[in-house]
Order: sequence, then structure tokens, then C-alpha cells
Amino acid sequence: MSLKGLEPIVPPAPDGTVGLLQGSALYIASVLGTGILVLPALAATVAGPASILAVVAVLVVSIPLAGTFAALAARFPDSGGVATFARLALGPTAARIAGYWFFFGVCVGAPVVAVLGTSYIGAIFDAPRWVVVVIAVLIFAPPLTANAFGLRVSGPVQLVLTASLVTVVIGVVAVSAPAARAANFTPFLPHGWAGVGAAISLFVWAFAGWEAVTHLASEFRNPRRTIPLATAIAIAAVGISYLALQVITIAVLGSDAGSGAVPLLDLVAATAPGVGPAAVAIIAGVVAVGVLNTYFGAFAKLGASLGRDRDLPRWMAAGANTGGVPRRSLLVVALLAGAYLVALIAADLDLAAFVLIHTSCMVAVYALGMVAAVRLLERFSVGWWMAVVSCVLVAGLLVLAGIHLLIPAGLALAAVAVTVVKRARRPAAQPLAHPSA
Repeated sequence: MSLKGLEPIVPPAPDGTVGLLQGSALYIASVLGTGILVLPALAATVAGPASILAVVAVLVVSIPLAGTFAALAARFPDSGGVATFARLALGPTAARIAGYWFFFGVCVGAPVVAVLGTSYIGAIFDAPRWVVVVIAVLIFAPPLTANAFGLRVSGPVQLVLTASLVTVVIGVVAVSAPAARAANFTPFLPHGWAGVGAAISLFVWAFAGWEAVTHLASEFRNPRRTIPLATAIAIAAVGISYLALQVITIAVLGSDAGSGAVPLLDLVAATAPGVGPAAVAIIAGVVAVGVLNTYFGAFAKLGASLGRDRDLPRWMAAGANTGGVPRRSLLVVALLAGAYLVALIAADLDLAAFVLIHTSCMVAVYALGMVAAVRLLERFSVGWWMAVVSCVLVAGLLVLAGIHLLIPAGLALAAVAVTVVKRARRPAAQPLAHPSA
């Protein structure tokens, strides 16, 4: 089988500082996110022991999606990420649409991550709502500070956070294992195959996030080698983590999974009642900070690239280059995430609408990215076939998104409006050129 479709057609960025370990940590953090706090228990509730099959199914179908983004990032390492892929394949308006979807739409998920993590901590210690809000505000500070110094700081920080997360997951599984009971695996299909389907829908959220690191691809040393390897390591780490947590959740909690407000605490309570709350609080904090550290870096790099390409104010362009620190763009990201957090607080911390906006925009980004991949990757290569398969999978996700696609549709209209304004202002004799050319 030829790997020709995965080879870059541009030379790797010479100034990249992110190696294999840090790159793997960034990928793992972007995917192995807040889902580990609640999804294993929720999936066990809707599908019983057969939820293990849902984990395997979603892991398998995520491989072509992750592989396609790895192929694109290795070939076109640029801070624009999917927006750059769309620009090369479909033109500047498509690039602007993809950029707005991620920068303004996917960013809605930032306060969701913070509130999920802090709500978990609040539930563990029975803290009042105002404490949860204060911690959610404070949890923005470490990832924003780390990214203000660039990947030379946020990269090693992410490595520590991800290593801590994986270690704690291993610890939870090891500590809980003595309480496992074989009887909890029967009946295996208590809710039929419909339950497995519902569990698969839940785990789609768990295995999303492969597009985020594309915005950091130019910071990788030797993207041709590092990005595919880091993606493979992340797929294995995320898959093993979710599979291990799902098996141990079924084995220990059985039909009681999902009945408590803090599933991970229920999981370790049987064998480590003294240290359980502290361990679970650490997990929640590490998960939230780790996810935000990766995404804030991605948002900031994308914002700088959109400024470079005149899709956002030119003032934001500083730091779009390899090795650059996009502090101006990061400031905008902080203000945007803060505004979304204020809106979430005003909505009484009701996460549903914010999650739906986040996921619908993410699915839209996936769809445009996969179409771009089919056009950019060499036809009939491994990368191209993964893109074709991913197009089919993402089409299904678009159907599931349904009415919630109105949000990305609105952002797309805004991007088209910018195109109209820019064309109206351009002198007739001025040629259309890429601003970075």
C-alpha cells in the first residue's frame, strides 16, 4: 500500500520547535477532553455493557478523519489550518468561512470546557454555584498565560498536563479494578442495538478535535514525519483510555453507572474512599486546563492567520509566522471566550445550547476540510481514500446536526458579506492575490 498521498508537497517549517512528544500531547489533549468526566457512565446507562462496542466503533471511524487531517497538516503546515486547506482547494471565500466557523463558532465551547470541569469539582465538594463560576473564570488564566509565551512554554506545559491526565486515568482504572464484578457484563445488550447507536452518538463528541492541532502544524519539527506519528500515538492513547474507562465503569458500577452526579467519584469510591474526591478533582482540573491550553493556542494562531489574510483586522496578524507568538490574537480570543462565558452565566450555566453551537460549527469545519482534502490529496492515494470515507461519515454528522446548522450558516453568510465588501472596495485593475504572497 502506497503512502504517497500522505507526503507533504511543501518543505517543513525550519523553525518549528514542537517534537513528537509535545505534538502527541497536543493531539491527545484536543481529543481526550472533558468527555472522560461523564461519557463512560452516560454510555453505560444507555447501552449497558454493549457500550464497549460503541467505543470501538467510534474509534475505528475516527481513524480516517484523523488521518485525513494529518495528511493535510503534513502537506500544508500553516497557522490557518483548515482555512488554509479550504483556500488552496476552494478559494478565499471558503477559507474565510472555515476560519469564521472555527474562530467564532467552535470557540463557544471554551467556557463549556471550563464550566464542565469546575462543575465537576463543585459537585465533588458540594460548592455553591458562585464558587463554580469563580473557578471557571480562574481556570482560563493558566492556559492564556502559557500561550502568551508561545509554544516554547505552552508546549512543555501541555506535555506535563497530558502526561498527568494519562497517569491519572491509568490510576483510576488500577484503583477501581479490585471492585470489578463479572456479573455486571450480563445481560450484554440490555437496551438492544438502539442503545449502542445512542452510545455511539455520545462518543462522537469524545473523539472530536483532530482539526484543532492543524493550526499549530507549522510549529512542528519535520511535519512530514512528526504529524502522522503524533496522530497515530494520539489515536492509540485516546482509544485505549476510553476503552479502559468504559470496561472498568461497567465492571465496577454496572447498572448504577450514570446514577450519580460525579461518575468518576462513584468509580473510585469503592476502593479508595479517602483519596477519591481529591483524585477526581485533579482529573477535572487537569482535563479543563489541558483542553483549553491546546484550543487557545489553536484559536490564537488561526486568528493571526485570518488577520494576515485580511479576513480579520490586519492588527491581529502578528505572530502568524512559524515561531511567532500571536499575543494580539490571543487577547481577542480571551475577550471572545470571556464574552461567551458571561453569556453562559447569564443562561444559568445551561450548557446545551452552547454545546450544540460548538458541535455544529465543528462538524461544518470537518465537512469543508474533507471536501478540500479530496481536491488536494493525490487521487487514489491512502490519504485521498481516507478523505473520501470521511466525507461519507461527516455527511452523516451533518444530518444529525440538523437545525443547529443555522449557526454556521449565519457565520458563512457573514464571510460571504466580507467577500462582497472587499470586492467592492478593490480597484478594478488590482489583481486578487494572497496577502501573504
